[in-house]
Amino acid sequence: MAVIALRSAWDRRHKCIEEFECLKQKEQEQEQGRVDLYESLNMKAQRARSPALLNTISELPRTLMEIGALSMSMPLLRRLPAGDGHPVMLIPGFMASDTSMLVLARYLRHLGYKTLGWELGRNTGHPDTLHSDLANRFETVVRDAEVPVTLIGQSLGGVYSREIARKYPDHVRQVITLGSPFSMSGSDGSNGLVRRLFEQQSGVSVEQMRERFADDSSPPVPLTAIYSKGDGVVHWRGCMEKDEDAITQNIRVPGSHCGMGFNPIIYRIVADRLSQRVGEWTKYKSAM
Repeated sequence: MAVIALRSAWDRRHKCIEEFECLKQKEQEQEQGRVDLYESLNMKAQRARSPALLNTISELPRTLMEIGALSMSMPLLRRLPAGDGHPVMLIPGFMASDTSMLVLARYLRHLGYKTLGWELGRNTGHPDTLHSDLANRFETVVRDAEVPVTLIGQSLGGVYSREIARKYPDHVRQVITLGSPFSMSGSDGSNGLVRRLFEQQSGVSVEQMRERFADDSSPPVPLTAIYSKGDGVVHWRGCMEKDEDAITQNIRVPGSHCGMGFNPIIYRIVADRLSQRVGEWTKYKSAM
């Protein structure tokens, strides 16, 4: 009888321990759920914020500094290994044209790549540009190249690059975005002056533009999103992929928004990304 009583007590103790552990696990899951919800809401709020005022005020002088730094760094950058010659299409940012990316294009040609502009003049942000003119231009590039093309887009050009990759994934080798606000939430994630200029030039509000790009998930191709916490045009949170996986990476660099086309650190990263062989893409090892 004593043995039976002892066994019964042991079973009750074991059951209590199991119930306690189960209850503890549920509490941990609930707490993690609250943390995940808070982080999600906080991230969304961050993506809706405007860039820091100090960053905005200092955009021009910092851009000029980056141009100077690039000039001094070019001898070293030119020593990086040559590429495989595959085509690279560069898409300019808002209110910019192919001229804004000439320096980067010239550098990539030095490394052996075939660079191509978007050849659509100034990027005014008009909605029809992406779905008609740019799509037609990309189809022509792919038809002539006969191999997948890498897309490099600065600011709004990066937003367009992601959408092109989403529409033509079999023809895009990889995408590199430079300060592109593809995950910006709401209309307050950019500089107020730029926001008003965008609405004037494009003919649509920022909210309407966001609705056209409601799917902010990463396109099914290797993608590198380069952003800077010093961005004075758009909030840096809105320039990051929400989820990083085996073929998606966010890379933070120091610098301004407008100077990303001249930032020597970015040139090094771009050269490294382009050197990846097809099917062997790996993440950049020296990300900040």
